Amino acid sequence: MIPLPVIESNEKKYSKKPDWLRVKLPVGKEYLKVRQLVDEHKLHTICESGNCPNMGECWGEGTATFMILGNVCTRSCSFCAVATGKPNEYDTDEPNRVADAVRLMQVKHCVITSVNRDELKDRGAEIWYQTVVKVKEQSPNTTIETLIPDVKNNWDALTRMISAGQEVVSHNMETVKRLYRIVRPQAKYDRSLEQIRRTKDFGKRTKSGIMLGLGETADEVYEAMDDLVAHGLDVLTLGQYLQPTKLHLEVAEFIHPDQFAHYKEEGLKRGLKYVESGPLVRSSYHSERHL
Repeated sequence: MIPLPVIESNEKKYSKKPDWLRVKLPVGKEYLKVRQLVDEHKLHTICESGNCPNMGECWGEGTATFMILGNVCTRSCSFCAVATGKPNEYDTDEPNRVADAVRLMQVKHCVITSVNRDELKDRGAEIWYQTVVKVKEQSPNTTIETLIPDVKNNWDALTRMISAGQEVVSHNMETVKRLYRIVRPQAKYDRSLEQIRRTKDFGKRTKSGIMLGLGETADEVYEAMDDLVAHGLDVLTLGQYLQPTKLHLEVAEFIHPDQFAHYKEEGLKRGLKYVESGPLVRSSYHSERHL
């Protein structure tokens, strides 16, 4: 495998994580309960596939972010720990299994995401639709957030994905415009913005996330915020990028918590309705709060 490029930055390269990035190991009765349910129902979670640092906390509280449509992605984003390749999994019973798990876990707010399935004509939209419908059928009081992939201008697929009754639709920008070709080589900054705008026009509460510490400047973060507000974004998450393996992009800078707090203030000033900003923040972290 050819190593991915490293983003050059004037900032000092850090080899040791600062104290504010330390997390507790996953333990406890609730964590083990979620672990058992995920295994029994043969489900994938982005918590595991994405090496999320908050897995212990979230699973300990009885919540998890389900990842549908398999655990192999057709994209090769240079920041992501999810496996890349040609997927062979397409399980039409998956919506029922996710719904069963949500009911057994008694989840109040459910987050569902997926890998990219660019090889599918509908980008996996039908499985998306059926999963939300089945969860609502079994757990009508559960609110749902769907973190959907880039549909590559397939707007019919987008409509199907977001029309199943979920309360929030999220699509992550991941980084600032200048870094897109390195961080998301198969995505387009303007296309993702248009997807968010179309989702807002459909009447959904919109959400997106950006990773920091990849070499972006503060002005570039502000520019992204302004672009997102102009395209109808309601909720933004900002978190620290952490290198999952040596084959992925290096961390250019560890952003101090005070700077994350400043970005939150700036986002709210610029018109965002809710901003979750901190080193350990991830897309679905405390996702129930902005409802």
